[in-house]
Amino acid sequence: MAWLLPCISLLSSCGHFQTGANSSHAGGDAPDMAKKTIQLSSPAFKSGGLLPRTYTCDGPNISPPLQWADVPESIKSLAIVCQDPDAPQGAWTHWLLMNITPHTTTLKENIPTQDTLPHGAIQGQNDFGKIGYGGACPPSGTHRYIFRIYALNSKLNIPAGATKAQVFPALQGHVIAEGELMSRYSR
Repeated sequence: MAWLLPCISLLSSCGHFQTGANSSHAGGDAPDMAKKTIQLSSPAFKSGGLLPRTYTCDGPNISPPLQWADVPESIKSLAIVCQDPDAPQGAWTHWLLMNITPHTTTLKENIPTQDTLPHGAIQGQNDFGKIGYGGACPPSGTHRYIFRIYALNSKLNIPAGATKAQVFPALQGHVIAEGELMSRYSR
């Protein structure tokens, strides 16, 4: 399986995630109030750059690789959300990934579209009505795709397959730090 990575942390076994040391501390208690301190990036595209076709509905439609740094040490889990704020009907959710182990620092591309992943991570239902990542697929024009990472003071007590109507309220009051990475795609 190409997505397997060697694991560093004793808290996790091999899977989609790569773990490493965390550093720095930040405060905040809600997604809209959290200080944006986490450095989120991707080896596949630059911040503000074009999202490669591989990660869209015009290609294989797989999740992109992501990596991050400067996560507070005291966190209990991480969550990743990807949305298109330029969708005609309002922010369109492309990905909900929650309860990522706290020492994880990397996601490989092509996370399986299943509700439960190794290490206890869970995925929610995107706005396409499917579990996992649903790639960029704008109806027309250029849209922005914003990947956000949240460092949380707890695991989220929500079921696998949860919708954004369940996930976003569950984040409230638990965000210690956050970061974002924006890409663009047009058809």
